[in-house]
Amino acid sequence: MGKPTGFKEFERKKVEWRLPVVRINDYDEIYTEPKKQHLLEQGARCMDCGVPFCQSATGCPIDNLIPEWNDLVYNNRWKEASERLHKTNNFPEFTGRTCPAPCEGSCVLGITNPPVTIKNIENAIVDRAWSEGWIQPEPPQHRTGKKVAIVGSGPAGLSAADQLNQAGHHVTVFERADRIGGLLQYGIPNMKLSKEAVQRRVDKMTAEGVKFVTGANVGQNVDPKQLSDDHDAILLACGATKPRDLPIPNREASGVHFAMDFLTANTKQMVHGDTISDQFISAEGKDVIVIGGGDTGTDCIATSLRHGCRSLVNFELLPKPPAERSDDNPWPEWPRVFRVDYGHEEASVKYGSDPREFQVLSKEFIVDDSGQVQGIKTVTVQWTRKEDGGWEMNEVAGSEKEWPAQLILLSMGFLGPEQYLADSLKIDLDGRSNFKAEHGRFATNLEGVFAAGDCRRGQSLVVWAINEGRGAARAIDLFLEGSSDLPAPGITQGTSMEVVGV
Repeated sequence: MGKPTGFKEFERKKVEWRLPVVRINDYDEIYTEPKKQHLLEQGARCMDCGVPFCQSATGCPIDNLIPEWNDLVYNNRWKEASERLHKTNNFPEFTGRTCPAPCEGSCVLGITNPPVTIKNIENAIVDRAWSEGWIQPEPPQHRTGKKVAIVGSGPAGLSAADQLNQAGHHVTVFERADRIGGLLQYGIPNMKLSKEAVQRRVDKMTAEGVKFVTGANVGQNVDPKQLSDDHDAILLACGATKPRDLPIPNREASGVHFAMDFLTANTKQMVHGDTISDQFISAEGKDVIVIGGGDTGTDCIATSLRHGCRSLVNFELLPKPPAERSDDNPWPEWPRVFRVDYGHEEASVKYGSDPREFQVLSKEFIVDDSGQVQGIKTVTVQWTRKEDGGWEMNEVAGSEKEWPAQLILLSMGFLGPEQYLADSLKIDLDGRSNFKAEHGRFATNLEGVFAAGDCRRGQSLVVWAINEGRGAARAIDLFLEGSSDLPAPGITQGTSMEVVGV
């Protein structure tokens, strides 16, 4: 490393977010511009640790060369840092903004000290690369003549498209929404990932020869057989978009919505204006309850605050995590500790306390005579360890409570891809209703049809979607050409973390 003693000289210091009292009044990104000296010092904290667990199976799923670009940042060699970063990651600005950073959870320095601010440094590198003009379209030098169709334009589909296009194949991406990006476009709010950041990557890929088709819902208004006839290979990267429901009494009440419907309508309103106002779900002046945590729950909190909600509560079924790692959660596993995300911070500033209520089980929605939700009945639960090591949940007698709410958002994760695409293609499913395809091969039961991302592995992180997209691209290239020069990301089946609501 550039400064072997840096980890002893400098304390961990994250790049600050904009002040909560300011940022809740707009949908601009929450981040501030980091100072150069700050980043140099944080890069200097990266140790010469011998075995960099940050880029191992428990750390970064796409094998980012983290110690290398930390060292380059410390030595003020930013363009080279950008080149190193892009060797393994097609979209560092997506992960730098949205990834919960499992790499930091596996940082060797984190055994005894706060880990390196890897995520901040990654984001700073790619932002500078864009501002300096180092990122430019690079069309492939040759074309193979082979055609590949990709269904879905989320991070898995986009990363696969980028890789396959660079390998010289003709790539067309089919997206059922009106804009490209999948969850990057409409699932993640603008304050965490600006739509300009998504669009500039789409524009770059378009200039490099990738074709994008919007409003194309394969299995409904696009015939899968025609798609197969027109292409040499197909990649399904349509995500896990079937939300987990809450089947309790009065579920049909008006004012109870899935989190993604709320977030998608909000972002579409921001992008399109009044043209889709009939889809908009407003939290203005309402008592809002968000059921479920994770990133999606946090995004619902932050969006409701920007609408001007009257009050806000977030139910979590599990106990409050500890402040530090517990004995059964050792390094380098993902640290299951209490965290304050941007939405929690904003709610705390506005209402004076953290919005989360832990160990809460929802029992029944309360409705008025017109069918409009007015609140919810809950009970507190207690978690106890069983003899076999598992956990058992029991309701606490006398803990029943009623909460007022005119808007309730369900943020409890997803159950897999929607069924109609599997039915139309006759794709085999696994035991969790995902498309059945082995990681590393990504091949489904149909010749020439592959699957990657959340629709294959289940709900996961953006960085894992990129891993899958890159891996599927190599598998498709091998299928088409018999060999491939595309890199193969790590194929470890396990993941260092699973985050409900991401």
